[in-house]
Amino acid sequence: MPPTRETAPRNDAGTATAAVVDDPPIPSRRYGELFVAVQTQRVFADSKTFVDCAPRRHPDDILAAYHAQQDAPGFDLARFVHEHFEVQRPPDSHYVSDPGQSLVQHIDGLWDVLTRDPARHPVHSSLLPLPLPYVVPGGRFGEICYWDSYFTMIGLAESGRRDLLRSTLDNFAWLVDRYGHVPNGNRSYYLSRSQPPVFALMVALAARRGVADPEPYLPRLVREHAFWMQGEDALRAGDCALQCVRMPDGALLNRYRDALDVPRDEAYAEDLATAAAQVARPAAEVYRELRSAAASGWDFSSRWCDEGEGLPSTRTTSIVPVDLNAFLFALESLVAKLSVATGDGESADAFARRARARRAAMQRWLWDEPAGAFLDYDLLRDRRRSALTGASAATLYVGLATPLQARRSADAFASRLLLQGGIACTRTESGEQWDSPNGWAPLHWLAIAGCRRYGLDALADEIRRRWLATVGSLYRREAKLVEKYALVHAAQGAVGGCGGEYPLQDGFGWTNGVTRRLLHEAPADPAHGARAGRPRG
Repeated sequence: MPPTRETAPRNDAGTATAAVVDDPPIPSRRYGELFVAVQTQRVFADSKTFVDCAPRRHPDDILAAYHAQQDAPGFDLARFVHEHFEVQRPPDSHYVSDPGQSLVQHIDGLWDVLTRDPARHPVHSSLLPLPLPYVVPGGRFGEICYWDSYFTMIGLAESGRRDLLRSTLDNFAWLVDRYGHVPNGNRSYYLSRSQPPVFALMVALAARRGVADPEPYLPRLVREHAFWMQGEDALRAGDCALQCVRMPDGALLNRYRDALDVPRDEAYAEDLATAAAQVARPAAEVYRELRSAAASGWDFSSRWCDEGEGLPSTRTTSIVPVDLNAFLFALESLVAKLSVATGDGESADAFARRARARRAAMQRWLWDEPAGAFLDYDLLRDRRRSALTGASAATLYVGLATPLQARRSADAFASRLLLQGGIACTRTESGEQWDSPNGWAPLHWLAIAGCRRYGLDALADEIRRRWLATVGSLYRREAKLVEKYALVHAAQGAVGGCGGEYPLQDGFGWTNGVTRRLLHEAPADPAHGARAGRPRG
């Protein structure tokens, strides 16, 4: 098994190394017809439960037992599964704060609860090896999630957890070394896709906090960039390949795209049902689009659907997203900067040109003057999408917008996305979790820090005030933080978000991270007075 934090060796670049072991097969391939039976007969309400189970015996022995017993009279599939697999569930009590704890105390105490040691990975599970301890989001997510982890790191830094901040960064460096990209998470069934490329932001954060020098991570940044730009050289104007898009004027931008076109292992039954509801499209096409939406981190949202249509119309690969390209701009800019520091002038010039070209392409293709904001581009309709989304804040966060664009974007956020409890993902009420009325911590951090970068402090302060009031209200009543929040408060105060393909999750990594940082920034905010189990009034 991979070594623990205390024993994991460091290579010459200063990052962690791990014992090379074979990756576990994807559960659908490993268990074949048993997998299909478990998922289609809904042994578990959530398809992710089975693919995260730990087998009690070697998988080959379990399959042999299944083949020998499946046709026997009275065979009970659910009983067989529970006899041969151990369900991995976090104890519910771990996510409820002790009475009287403040939000800061709750978050600081929760990091160890959410930390996993790779040396204790169940044998033959779907977990990918990692060299160092890592922080999971919580609830059904018992693995790292790529873009979640950046926002978690922001809170780890504020809590003084330099150990976990560094180990998180080095785990992601190791993933790039091993796979050539950062998977959606450290599960075998996530290897076919990445997520919003925020590794550069992680490196910059660790450097600002004095936790790690950034230069040793440069080769990993370059390799991640190469993953996103595969196929660029062969693209003609108007063509797409893998995750690259050559716009009609020859400019290069990017899109989300999963490598596979089969149902997701972790949402097998759900994807079958979605594809069955869309008879006008081949099922494989629907599966690819759902997978690609999962790569975006916005799974799921009207953002990826035909306007006015539901989930079966998802077509993520035909949309050029604002946030993805903003994060790639940040990646290219950091590579250029670090290449200067390491004396590689040729690479510095090449990546500086890439960053300038991407900024110019986004200005031409994604900035919408009448809307006063950056909008996703619809390749199928050959026009910008009409809906403003919270993803537009990424252009302010990475410094891509001009000062005038930043001011106009802030006005658009305030007039079109700001609700009682904070910044909404969209104003569309689709029933999907990345739509109204839900609010998510990462979008709040991008909006708050993005506005502050341009001196738009009044809006930044207002978004922060509303978000902390939302988080604090639910914490007072239920003594926990959750994955997402409804931004229109109920009579009893804030409630958790709704919609999506699984129940609301407690924990929760990125909510903890963003909230911890915002509480540090606002020592007089009323949320500091929130105490677990003590409703106000």
